[in-house]
Amino acid sequence: MPKQKTKKTSVTPKTETSLSISSKLGEKNHNTKASLSSLIKSARDIMRKDAGLNGDLDRLPQLSWILFLKCYDDLEMRREQDAVLAREKYKPVIPSPYRWRDWASDEDNGATGEDLVKFINDGLLPALRGLTGSDERLKVAEVFKETYNRMLSGYLLRDVVNLVDNIHFQSKDEIFTLAHLYESMLKEMRDAAGDSGEFYTPRPVVKLIVDRVKPRLGETVLDPACGTGGFLVESYEYLKPQAKKSKEQETLQTKTLFGVEKKPLPYLLSTMNLLLHGIETPNIRRDNALKNPLNEIGEKDRFDVIVTNPPFGGEEEAGIQLNFPENTRASETALLFMQFVMRSLKHGGRCGVVVPNGFLFGDGVAARVKAQMLRDFNLHTIIRLPNGVFAPYTPIPTNLLFFDRSQPTTDIWFYEHVLPEGVKNYTKTRPMQFEEFQPILDWWDAPHRVENERAWRVRAADVIQTNGGGDVVSVNLDIKNPSRKEDLEHLPPAELAESILAKEKQIAAIMDEIKSLLAKGG
Repeated sequence: MPKQKTKKTSVTPKTETSLSISSKLGEKNHNTKASLSSLIKSARDIMRKDAGLNGDLDRLPQLSWILFLKCYDDLEMRREQDAVLAREKYKPVIPSPYRWRDWASDEDNGATGEDLVKFINDGLLPALRGLTGSDERLKVAEVFKETYNRMLSGYLLRDVVNLVDNIHFQSKDEIFTLAHLYESMLKEMRDAAGDSGEFYTPRPVVKLIVDRVKPRLGETVLDPACGTGGFLVESYEYLKPQAKKSKEQETLQTKTLFGVEKKPLPYLLSTMNLLLHGIETPNIRRDNALKNPLNEIGEKDRFDVIVTNPPFGGEEEAGIQLNFPENTRASETALLFMQFVMRSLKHGGRCGVVVPNGFLFGDGVAARVKAQMLRDFNLHTIIRLPNGVFAPYTPIPTNLLFFDRSQPTTDIWFYEHVLPEGVKNYTKTRPMQFEEFQPILDWWDAPHRVENERAWRVRAADVIQTNGGGDVVSVNLDIKNPSRKEDLEHLPPAELAESILAKEKQIAAIMDEIKSLLAKGG
């Protein structure tokens, strides 16, 4: 651990020449994967000693904004160097004395203790929140809008800053390694978050959805509830091999990936996540995607691809509900987001979305939303995930819906993904692996889909029930696998009770039929 520094009374701005910038970019040896992992661990260990931080839900956001400033300064140094070579002027997004190099990178003489805390709390963070001018400045201001320094000890804070200063965001290898380390920290934060961890989706599920909607370079991709940015990062990784020329790379960087996130913490984390994966100016908006009336979404507001896991189980305020048609208004966020997603998809566009079981069998508003989906979209595939994919964070069984805006739905294919042999449930120590989806990929990519013990097909007309006036009464997409013999012993209690009750009703109906036959025979 770096030694504590003596107090320095002020933070003195520095002036950088092109020569000093160039030397700064390459002055230190690059970290190995092991040393980078050790560096991050040391920073987190130091933060555990600070009385102002309580658990990973405090430590990771604190580390994130510190990493953000170091990463951003390295990015700006690179831009400055490019401007010098092109004989152009470069106006920094973050001005002096608030650049990392101005206050953080002098390990021996930089401010520490109370001076450092005062500079950050009263100078740095207010200045970043108050940035105006270019879109990029406004984006940085938005990142820091609700970002605070929670460390109380300026000496411990200086030690963390010194460690982060040894990370080189000029090195692709280091950025790649740090991105993976960062994602592991996001997962740990989800583990610590409990009910607050709704913004994390298991990476294999994210990868499967992106892999199946197959975004193409030149298309726009949206996640309207992007959380920590997993769907956008996976889409970026999927599209990177398609961007071979500089113009194509610019398209991928600036005109392809878009996200919206309502909460300040995941907004900060997603921005940092995308930066670490190589997206220099993330197009993430801090906002509620549902804030505008649904009928105001026009063609210019639509996207080619939407991939998302909208929050479910939550409720939206009455003002937000008024943005939706009266007959499909609801407080349940999943129902509102499904309507937003459908409205925001371009003609010919494709969508992959995570939904809870309740959406599949729900009546009322849920039935009307599903009826609209079947009428105006092609809901071609539903993948039924086993219990425990999101456990222990939520016990709710989930499904993956894949649809496109091409034609009304005629047939819906279902595929039941089962737990691996010998595994009763996914856990923290035995999480889902992407390789387990290989049977789904093989079935999906076959020249012609066929029914088997895991896949079955249902006619759309058979799932819709209407009353005498033609109004939709129910749309049941909760179709069980006809080839599966349910093991009642391993069903969740609610499903077990439901299954037993259904079987009792069947037995009662058979007995009534037998009595009727006996009566006629008598």
